Amino acid sequence: MITNKDMAAQTAEFLLTVKAVKLNNEHPFTWASGRKSPIYCDNRVTLSYPEIRTFIRQRFTEIISEMWGDVDVIAGVATGGIAQGALVAQELGKPFVYVRSEQKSHGLTNQIEGEIHAGQSVVVIEDLVSTGKSSLIAVKALREKGCVVKGMAAIFTYGLQVAADNFEKENVDLVTLTDYDTLVATAKEKDYIRPDALESLAAWRLNPEKWSDDHMA
Repeated sequence: MITNKDMAAQTAEFLLTVKAVKLNNEHPFTWASGRKSPIYCDNRVTLSYPEIRTFIRQRFTEIISEMWGDVDVIAGVATGGIAQGALVAQELGKPFVYVRSEQKSHGLTNQIEGEIHAGQSVVVIEDLVSTGKSSLIAVKALREKGCVVKGMAAIFTYGLQVAADNFEKENVDLVTLTDYDTLVATAKEKDYIRPDALESLAAWRLNPEKWSDDHMA
C-alpha cells in the first residue's frame, strides 16, 4: 500500500513531469481573480496520460474506501472534477453526477446534473483547491438537495489558510493527493526550480494577496 508521503511525492512529480503544474517566479501567472501567482495548475492535462490518470483514479478510490467507506454517489465539481469523478465512479461501480457553480439559466435550470436523491451519501471529487469557495458551492448545492456529503477528495491544494478555515466552517473533510509544500520540495529535489526562487514561493504561500500586489505590473 502506498503511503501518504509517497503518494504526495509521486503525485507532485507526475504533475511536474507533464507540466500540469507550472512554476514561474520571474513571470507570474494571472488567475481569473486578477491576482498574480508564481504557480499555475491545470490538472486536466493528466487525463491525457493513461499511467497518471490511472494512478490518480486508484488513489482516489483507495482514499474513499479508507476514509468514508461505502457511498451512494460520486459527484464531480465542474469542470475540473467531472472527468476525474466519472473515472472514480466507474471504478467503484457508483452513480455519478456533477455540480455546476450555479444553476443554468435555460432548459431545466439544473445546478446538479445527473440523478441524485435526498438522503444519499456523496463524496465530492475536485481537481484542485485554492480558497475552497467554488468547491464548497458544490457541497452546498448537494446539501440543499438533502444529500449527506461525507467529504471531498482533490488532486492538489495550495494549502492556503483561508481554504482550511472555509472547509472547517462548513464542516467538510478534505483529503488531497498532494499539496503546495510537497510540490515545491519535489520541484527543488528534481531541479524543476532554482533554489533562489524558494524564498519567493514561500512568501506567496504565506500571504498571496501581498505577494500579488508586490508583483503587479
